[in-house]
Amino acid sequence: MSIIPPSGSLVRFDNPTLITSQNDKDRKGAGPSKQSTGLDQQMMDVTAGGTGSPRLAKKQAAMKDLSLEEILDKILPPKITKDPNNADLLYCQRISSTPATRLDVINLQEQLDMRLQQRQARETGICPVRRELFSQCFDELIRQVAINCAERGLLLLRVRDELQMTLRAYQTLYESSVAF
Repeated sequence: MSIIPPSGSLVRFDNPTLITSQNDKDRKGAGPSKQSTGLDQQMMDVTAGGTGSPRLAKKQAAMKDLSLEEILDKILPPKITKDPNNADLLYCQRISSTPATRLDVINLQEQLDMRLQQRQARETGICPVRRELFSQCFDELIRQVAINCAERGLLLLRVRDELQMTLRAYQTLYESSVAF
């Protein structure tokens, strides 16, 4: 496992930071699961309903509790990797919180087109390569939007998750129908 994201990723990452040694992590145990579920509930509170909802004040208050870093971590969780030279060292790599410029968006489009061609993605029909690259591109666009407007980013995150859930359901239906 490498510390730097693979060249195939369209999502922009920050440089990895040393978080702890493996021995320290083993002693601490797993604690962030409760915090993660609390964040999930806050996101649902913020993004559920419309602007005419009577719970709008509550949603806005919940939004103030979410930091940009927490929102970006929901888009793509931080990568925890071991140092290849020293297995006791752990590194954390988060997606970048640097705002995107117009040039960054143009470069993203060019990279997407180039990688679709390099990896010989099919232009029509079901293509896992094309689906993976467009998913990475959508994650990067969500990252860019979330930095400028957290609420819009959270809503796009819900759209992404709903689309993925729908695609998995279609895939399951297809696989079960082929079995008969």
